[in-house]
Amino acid sequence: MSDSYLKNVIEAALLAAARPVSVSELAQMFDEQSRPSAKEIRALLEQLTADYEGRGVAIRETANGYRFQVRSEFALEVSRLWPDRPKKYSRALLETLALIAYRQPITRAEIENVRGVAVNPEIVKTLMERNWVRVVGHRDVPGHPELLGTTAEFLDYFSLKSIEDLPPLAELKSLSDLNLQLPLPGTAPEGNGADAAAEGAADGAEVAMVPVLEDSADKLDAAADDDAEDEELSAPGSSASGLVAAPPSDEN
Repeated sequence: MSDSYLKNVIEAALLAAARPVSVSELAQMFDEQSRPSAKEIRALLEQLTADYEGRGVAIRETANGYRFQVRSEFALEVSRLWPDRPKKYSRALLETLALIAYRQPITRAEIENVRGVAVNPEIVKTLMERNWVRVVGHRDVPGHPELLGTTAEFLDYFSLKSIEDLPPLAELKSLSDLNLQLPLPGTAPEGNGADAAAEGAADGAEVAMVPVLEDSADKLDAAADDDAEDEELSAPGSSASGLVAAPPSDEN
């Protein structure tokens, strides 16, 4: 079985799936006798990625595998295929999501301490309904408050392989002069085409979070001293100033 044939099958699979496909899933498409190794499949994916340089779509690796994705510079035009207005999210929701992403695992009380306002329960509910946030444990303090962390779906939506791929907070501050205010793409109508559109808009969603994350970076720094004072009260598993990936979920 030639490399050209294998590459064409992988390309067709990524196009048909309209979702991230893992290397192991791609391997299972082939007969056991002719099945390429994971290393061979990754090499073919690298070739495909290079083939699509300069094209309207790209192959991206996310937490759950590889997928086709519309390049961000064409997302606006492509989105016009679906005239329904995308759902827009409030700054409070995006800021809460940013704090969870950078400070996970984190409790609602800790989010409120950084933001200075109470967390609206509907915000956390919405983030959980989108499957961007989940409960990853409980803080070992009186009341045992829930610890929140991001999911693999969060990484997929924002085209991240791992939580470490988030921009450093210092880098976000350096973008203050850009003042980007792009809307975050929301849910699209049911169907394969809608799914592809939502996937294709993910690059734009990354940019949309920049001003929110930038503002959160200042708040994170402002809260650093409070964290140091409360360090002796923190139990194992408390939020750290660095990036901490949430443990894998049995449900995902």
